[in-house]
Amino acid sequence: MNQHPTQPAQATPAAFPVEAVRAMFPALKKAGSFIFLDNAAGAQIPQSVLDAVCDHLVDHNVQRGGRYGRSVTVDQSVATARESVALLINAYRPEEICFGMNATSFIRLVSLGIAQMLGERDEIVVTDMDHDANIATWTALESQGAKIVWWRMREDGNLHVDDLRPLVCDRTRLVACTVTAHSIGSIVDVASVARIAHAAGAEVFLDSVHYGPHGLIDVQAWDCDYLVCSGYKNFSPHMGFLWGRFDTLKRLPTFREDFIPDEPPHKVEAGTFIYENVAGMDAAVRYLESIGRNFAPSNNRTRRENIVAGMGAIRDYETVLAREMMRVLKDCGATIYGVADEARINERVPTFCFNIGSLSPQMIVEEMAKRDIGIRDGHMYAPRLMKRLGLSMDRGAIRASLVHYNTLDEVRRFGEALREIVARHSL
Repeated sequence: MNQHPTQPAQATPAAFPVEAVRAMFPALKKAGSFIFLDNAAGAQIPQSVLDAVCDHLVDHNVQRGGRYGRSVTVDQSVATARESVALLINAYRPEEICFGMNATSFIRLVSLGIAQMLGERDEIVVTDMDHDANIATWTALESQGAKIVWWRMREDGNLHVDDLRPLVCDRTRLVACTVTAHSIGSIVDVASVARIAHAAGAEVFLDSVHYGPHGLIDVQAWDCDYLVCSGYKNFSPHMGFLWGRFDTLKRLPTFREDFIPDEPPHKVEAGTFIYENVAGMDAAVRYLESIGRNFAPSNNRTRRENIVAGMGAIRDYETVLAREMMRVLKDCGATIYGVADEARINERVPTFCFNIGSLSPQMIVEEMAKRDIGIRDGHMYAPRLMKRLGLSMDRGAIRASLVHYNTLDEVRRFGEALREIVARHSL
């Protein structure tokens, strides 16, 4: 059986302070009866994050690198955010954190560098469960001599490391895979991926964009070499970051202007990025820390320990949400793609991709919108996965995605609405 990224339980899920959490999100208060169930496409942000962005724009919306006070403050703000994100993912040092626009651009940056270092190790392993950004970016290297090797999802809705072992050899340059499928919510045993890849002398590139809001990221425990994440799913504004081992990033060929130091993070952060959103990412990390402090109070914990406590509480509570959503969908006659066995609930996050018989996904999503429930339909930017599931690109599937500010009552209201839609259109 696969082992998956987990955190120690901090308390009973029933004790999770969801109403206190919801009060921190102005969008939830302003939305009234609207239910946010499209969080896989982007989560809402707490007031503290909004304040951090506004404070930056008002107090020091200037370019960094100057000698005057406001410019010096920008440098300090970026350095502080780098330290916070390093704690969030358990990086070895803050300089390994590189800020930029989004995860996709970082995948492309790393792929272009690796293309220059293929040599005899010319094989790159990709999966058919990933977001296309972590597939097409690597398959594009075939024109530069890369050989693509496919690690296929099993019929049980997950990737199995036993299937990876025979694919990795002394020609493998890199294994690129997701930590959690953004489409179907399956969690991958990435620590085992790293053991297999490293035993063969290969590296591991992880897409942690979708796992970020749901569980504890630990690059040291996972022993990966690269990792990308996006803030906008992680309760911060639109931005992304790349982590890599310091020496690995130092070796990676990148574009840089002559005046930029040839070492991380500078060699990776080409051009000006959105400083106010980086300040927001810092605040988002502190928000997750606050959940740890409030959920299991302790005066002796470090910032990282509070993050561990907070993400453990979130993981436990979201498991309750996932179990209820799975029950509701089955009661409505849905075909759930990915992990659909409650006994394997630990192998998924509360992101559900499904269809209901021959009913149009677009129709169901539109009917849900009329009832103030936001969900999504389509191919989920995963054409190869859609093909694997026997779904057409133009039709696709429905996705409902929850995070820790969602409630059991919202899940039940979703279920009532879905039952009503199915009954009306199945006549």
